[in-house]
Parts: sequence; structure tokens; C-alpha cells
Amino acid sequence: MSLRTRLTILYTILLVGILLLFGVAVSLYFNDRVKSQLDFELSQAAGIVIKNTRVDQTGRLTVATVELRDQLSPDTLVQLRDRNSQLFYYNTAFTAVLDPIGMRSLKPVVRDATANGQPFRVLTVPLNVGNRNVGTLQVATSLNLVSDVQSILFSITVGGMLIGSLIAALAVWLSTRQALSSLANATVVALKITKADDLAHRIPYEGPPSDEIGQLINAFNETLGRLENLFTSQRRFLADVGHELRTPLTVIKGNTSLMRRMSCADEESLDSIENEVDRLTRLVGDLLLLAQAESGKMPLIFQTVELDTLVFEAMSQLKVLAQDRIKLRVGDIDQVLVCGDRDKLKQVLLNLIGNAINYTQAGEVVVGVGKEGSMARIAVSDTGPGIPQEDLPHIFERFYRAEKARTRSKSKGFGLGLSIAYWIVHNHNGQITVDSKLGVGTTFCVWLPLASGECKPQN
Repeated sequence: MSLRTRLTILYTILLVGILLLFGVAVSLYFNDRVKSQLDFELSQAAGIVIKNTRVDQTGRLTVATVELRDQLSPDTLVQLRDRNSQLFYYNTAFTAVLDPIGMRSLKPVVRDATANGQPFRVLTVPLNVGNRNVGTLQVATSLNLVSDVQSILFSITVGGMLIGSLIAALAVWLSTRQALSSLANATVVALKITKADDLAHRIPYEGPPSDEIGQLINAFNETLGRLENLFTSQRRFLADVGHELRTPLTVIKGNTSLMRRMSCADEESLDSIENEVDRLTRLVGDLLLLAQAESGKMPLIFQTVELDTLVFEAMSQLKVLAQDRIKLRVGDIDQVLVCGDRDKLKQVLLNLIGNAINYTQAGEVVVGVGKEGSMARIAVSDTGPGIPQEDLPHIFERFYRAEKARTRSKSKGFGLGLSIAYWIVHNHNGQITVDSKLGVGTTFCVWLPLASGECKPQN
């Protein structure tokens, strides 16, 4: 059974139940109000009869019939019986006992009763003089009109219930058709995407975006967008990895073939093979580390780290890379403590300083450490060619390199260093910013929370 059918049945049953309860409540209210009015009229009529009834010294009842005929309504039945239950006064041809049960009551009672197959509302009043019963008065009115009105009311209620249910069912059916059409479109589009393997499609929605269906479709479209970006990134990643692997593998294969033809081990070829194997090892290591970072499973051992000491260690290791063509110096530096993984933070420094040295043909690379508020700041500045503004939003992507500004060569990395540095800093609750001007240079800044108390893993 479809959702549309279930909703129609549910709302129709709900409406029928509400109308049924409403009909019962109206019927009970009408019956109570009508009988209250009838009881009042019977009480008034009984008072008139008693007022015009006399008891002589022997206990016999006498009635002023003329006065009663003028004061009582023609629809009111009156029966006056003596203490022997003998009927001695009645105002209509109806002489059957109106309410035999009420006759046995010792106090006034009003009841529904049936006499000769007709319904009556009967008020029975015992007539007493002192402690002696001298007779019984019964005043009644027919309930035929009330029964007829109740029948009409019941028919109207049932008819209104049926008509209202049909209208409600039709309205729910049509409204849910319009409301659920967007879900049907979403299903069709999802099936097309599944069959065509094309995540560029989006689900159209013409309704208000703030309703539940609009929010669902917007969420689905956002999911499609994220999946599309993920698959695009995955395809680009595979293409980049294949491209990076092709060059060292080609070099290794060429040198191996050369040595096979020469039937001897050539030192230059062996050195080339060793260098390419080292490049492949670094590539695999960087890919594994980046995969751990992006999956949130990067192992981090947090401890108190002296950033100034870490900077000196990194610069000492990279002096060989700078050689004489680059001046590597320390700028403003302060003693700064942070909570973090010492080895991973050192890797960030090595990547940033190494990049600055590799992409600076001549000039200097300056590294500084300081504090700003509650954050530690590491700045790595170079006097290289700079990075174009259009490339800055992409420099932390895997395998991305601004080829126009930075020439690709074997001495340079694979385009993974900044991605790894970004994820390491991000997992330390920090951030990396970059400022670059063409022909002037580039400055990378790493911001990390200062240490306060015991070091704990960052959330």
C-alpha cells in the first residue's frame, strides 16, 4: 500500500471518528436539554393540577375540571388516581396507566415510560395529606416529536459524516498527490543517477524550501554535491598518483634495461634507481599519512612542545638543502609552549621550510615564532616568485602545484606536503594561513593553541 493511500485512509478514519464523537455529543446534549425542558413543563403542569385539587374530610379527591381545561396544554396528559389506584380524572381518552413503576414510588419521580406502544415522559407525584396517601398524580407528554427530531438529527449526522469523509478523502488524496510528487521526482532522479552513474543531476523542487520535503530534497542535493566532489577528487587522485608513479617507474625500467644490455652494474644507473626508489618510498609514506589524516585515524601523541627548540632543529636539518644559494635565518623568536605531537609538528615545519627553500631561487627564508593572544604563531617567509591569487584557494589540495609560478622538477615534492601539514595542524585545533605576492614572496603562518595545564588530545 502506497504512502498516499495510507495517509488518505488515516485522515479519513480520523475525520470519521471526530464527526462520530461530535454527533454523539450533540445528540446527548440535545436529549438532555429537551428532557430538562419537558421536566420543567411537567412540573409546572403538576403544580397546576395540585392547586386545583381538593380533599374532603372522607379523603375523597375533587378536581376543578373547568379551571384545569383552561390552564393545561392540550398536549399534556393528566391522570389522577385515588388511593386505590382507580382513575377518577383524566383529560384525554388515554386511560392506560402511564407509568406503572412510578405508581409504586413514595416520592415524586420522572421517568421515560411506554404505554400502549407509545413513548412518554411521565412525572409521578404521590398525593399525601399528613402521613396518609390519598392518591397519585401522573402528568405526561409524548416523546414522539423528540424521537422524530433525534431521528432527523441522526440522519443529518450520518449523512454529513459520509459526505465529509468523501470530501476529506478526496482533498487528502489530491493534496498528498501534489505534496508527494516531489518525492516521486526524487525517486526518479535517484534511479537515473544510479543507472547512469552521473552525480551531476539535481532534484528540482518548486515548493517552499523551508518545509519538510524541501529540506529533505535540499539535503539530498547537498549529499549529491558532496559525493560528486568526492568522486571527482578520487578520480583526480588516482590520475595524479598514476602520473607520479609513471616517471620513477620509467626511470627504473630504463636503467634496468640499460644494465641488462651492458651485462654489468653501472654505478650511475644504480644511483638513479636508488633515488627513484627513495622517491617512491616517500610518496607511499606521504599517501599513507594523508589517508590516516583524512580518515581521522592519525596517531597523535600529545605532550608539551617547545616550538622555538623545534624550529631550530628543523632549520638545522634543512641547512644542507639551502646550501649557499639561500640564506636561512631566524627572525623574531620567543619561547612558546603548545600541546601537540612533537614529530608531527616537526614534519609541518620541515614541509613548510623545505617548500620555501625549494621554490626560492635566490634570497632568504625567514622563520619566526611568537604569541598572539591565546595562540602560538609560526611564520615561514621566503623571497621566491610568489603564488598567483587564483591558486591560493587550492594549495592545500592533494597533488596541487601552481605550475606557472613554481617549476616542476625532481627536487620538488609531489604536492602532498601542504595537504599533510594542513591536516596535522587541523588535528591540533589550529589553522594555516598564507599570504603571497607575485615577485615579492610568500608567507605561511601556522596558528596553534598555547599550552595550558595538562596536555590532552584535541577534539
